Amino acid sequence: MVMNDGWIRRMAEQGMIEPFNTEQKREGVISSGVSAYGYDMRISDEFKLPNPGKGKVVDPKNFDAANFIDFRGDVCEIPAHSYVICRSLEYFRIPREILAICFGKSTYARAGVVVNVTPLEPEWEGHVTISVSNTSPFPVRLYANEGIGQVVFLKAEEVCETSYADKKGKYQAAKGIVLPRI
Repeated sequence: MVMNDGWIRRMAEQGMIEPFNTEQKREGVISSGVSAYGYDMRISDEFKLPNPGKGKVVDPKNFDAANFIDFRGDVCEIPAHSYVICRSLEYFRIPREILAICFGKSTYARAGVVVNVTPLEPEWEGHVTISVSNTSPFPVRLYANEGIGQVVFLKAEEVCETSYADKKGKYQAAKGIVLPRI
């Protein structure tokens, strides 16, 4: 079952999403906040930009943070055919009976931007780490504190047997941008 905006508002009042936008903001910005069946999360002003160099390899099993440069700002420009790692402005606490799936905003999709986020599992909490790829032949700008992706909440008929918290997942209570871990 997909959760509607009334349910999402009630859950937010219980601390599921902080800070929480009660209305979608649209005037001159990429919308964010509660939507009909989900929540449009924003990106923070923290980014990790690739620092390419001869011989450098991105290895998810042996991740070298030195391959990236930390950047903080209201606008982040992704070079053509590159990507950045960023995080949600909001901190999420997913209830045990809920699974959340994120989709990129159509405004960015129309600019050649692909937003990649894995599912937010039952009882996971934290800032969402987001990989944003620019597939276009042009640089693309990302705007901090504006919408980046829509989170859709799915309610199970029964609660899961083993939640992310039960598994003591390696990305539990993520604060800031969390790089790959094994």
